[in-house]
Amino acid sequence: MNFDLRNAVVALTGAASGIGAELAVQLGHAGAHLALIDRDAEGLAATRMRINADVRVSCHLTDLSDKQAIAALPEAVAAVHGGVNMLISNAGVALVGSFYDYGETDFEWLMNINFWAGVHLSRAFLPRLSQAPTAQIVYVSSVYGIIGVPGNVAYCASKFAIRGFAEALRQEIKHTGIGVTIVHPGGVNTNIARTARIAAETDPAIAREGIAQFQKLLRTTPTSAAATIIKGIQRRHQRVLIGADAYVIDGFKRLMPLQSENLMAKLAGGITRSLTQSG
Repeated sequence: MNFDLRNAVVALTGAASGIGAELAVQLGHAGAHLALIDRDAEGLAATRMRINADVRVSCHLTDLSDKQAIAALPEAVAAVHGGVNMLISNAGVALVGSFYDYGETDFEWLMNINFWAGVHLSRAFLPRLSQAPTAQIVYVSSVYGIIGVPGNVAYCASKFAIRGFAEALRQEIKHTGIGVTIVHPGGVNTNIARTARIAAETDPAIAREGIAQFQKLLRTTPTSAAATIIKGIQRRHQRVLIGADAYVIDGFKRLMPLQSENLMAKLAGGITRSLTQSG
């Protein structure tokens, strides 16, 4: 049975920019009411201004690395919307550098947002979601949650982790009306690489050069990515790949597990070589 977005209440993280902002606009156009969550107040306000549909929209300024702030979200959302039908855990950050360049603080910062926020959001919202006749949780992983890539150890770890968490959770709640969708975007042209934190021991000039080269691989637009995700949600797909590159990577990983890792190292190009050499 398809998921009807009309009058659904969607709690959406990472709504201030990129895929999250486009999801907000398109979900609003489809008739969903929106609880927009981000730590960027200015970005949230800009997203809110783009939602022209006649739907309820609330903005929740939240640091997703703060477990207590996440725990307070369901009540804040319910105060405006009465309930919630969908949680989209979309927010994410990136860390540039080789594993040898990371400090524990850098690694934990990334895991707190990319992985633990999804876990804490699930724990917080599941009681509310279980009250809805039909509900959906959407986790945005990555193609880097399918294949490991040098120069992206922390990011890959977080995206593999959220994928594993979501797949196991799906089995535990399959007897309920809550579905789970895992999204694996390929190269989407958002700000995540441009705003990535650079590891303390990585040469900033080398990192910026690598990021500039990596940006050339990001060919899918956030608008297109959001449309694909929404189509997958409506059909209650368990897995959604975004972009032709995601299909290629997924196919190679299935057919040639070891060779595909070498292929990804080549595709990553300059950023991979620069970072591993600088480490």
